[in-house]
Amino acid sequence: MPLVLLIRHAENQFVKNGRLAGRLPGVLLNENGLQQAQALAEKLSQVPIKAIYSSPLERTIQTAQPVAKAHQLVIIPRPGLLEIDYGEWEGKTLKALRRRKLWRLVQQDPEWMRFPGGESFAEAQLRISQEIQDLCRRHTERDIFACVSHADPIKLAIAFFLGLPLGRFQQFAIAPASISALLFEASNVRLLTLNYDPNFSFSKL
Repeated sequence: MPLVLLIRHAENQFVKNGRLAGRLPGVLLNENGLQQAQALAEKLSQVPIKAIYSSPLERTIQTAQPVAKAHQLVIIPRPGLLEIDYGEWEGKTLKALRRRKLWRLVQQDPEWMRFPGGESFAEAQLRISQEIQDLCRRHTERDIFACVSHADPIKLAIAFFLGLPLGRFQQFAIAPASISALLFEASNVRLLTLNYDPNFSFSKL
């Protein structure tokens, strides 16, 4: 089975300002995000990527574009890679959301959380894991392909394929423009890289 690169989109103003973008249209990479996407393409330039799949949202497509250009590939949008549907929480600041009673459920018992007017974490995990499995079936065991998605879907997918309880996904950190790699073998899945972030700095902690 193939090697799957799970890439989070690069920085945008929602990320920088601590707001939940969700599936809102028109959320574009900021200047730093564009630089991150270019650095990502340079980092992956020597990796023999066979295909690039992306969430259809603008910020993921923008992140995928330099990588696709470097490999002369066409970006294939896949709705299964979409961000979680946060419903009524979209566009809100994290500071404001932390004051809501449901925030404790998000952090401590996310397996029971459904966003008002939106999706549950369990539904999102099933969607993203099925999508990755479907894409794996389209490739040979020696292929490497990239999926450009969002932080929570990537964390949920990693938890699923490692056989961890859903609630453990909150223990992972997935930075903008970071790479996590899952190797799909005949009988199991191995996590080769988690949250490889070329821009990591202890000053951000």
